[in-house]
Amino acid sequence: MKKTELFKLLAKTGYFGLLVLIPAWHLWLSPPALGISPWLVAALWFIPLLFPLKGIIQNNPYTYAWSAFVALLYLMHSMVILLTDPAQSLLAVIELLLTCLFLSGNIYFAKYRGQELGLNIRKKKAAQEK
Repeated sequence: MKKTELFKLLAKTGYFGLLVLIPAWHLWLSPPALGISPWLVAALWFIPLLFPLKGIIQNNPYTYAWSAFVALLYLMHSMVILLTDPAQSLLAVIELLLTCLFLSGNIYFAKYRGQELGLNIRKKKAAQEK
């Protein structure tokens, strides 16, 4: 298996795992307390995951690159829950693992796929000298 395919698989595993975990967490596994609607909380955490859906399904390396920023939101969420709410630590660990798969897969898939396509963000020496 090529590196590109491996990292794409890792990213998709983490991404689709988060798509399943987030609504399950906030609607059924551990609904929010304090009278807040679980549907509102689930929607607030689920909607950002929908932005890169089309590009991830189409294997667009640009989408994988920018969706790493979306993954950072879930990385921060899982770390905050781990540090503040021991009752939800198992769910936070699962979210952290899925987010790490998504984030690392995104970064390396975008890198290696960009190299395969001949994309480069660095200027070539000849272009710099002119």
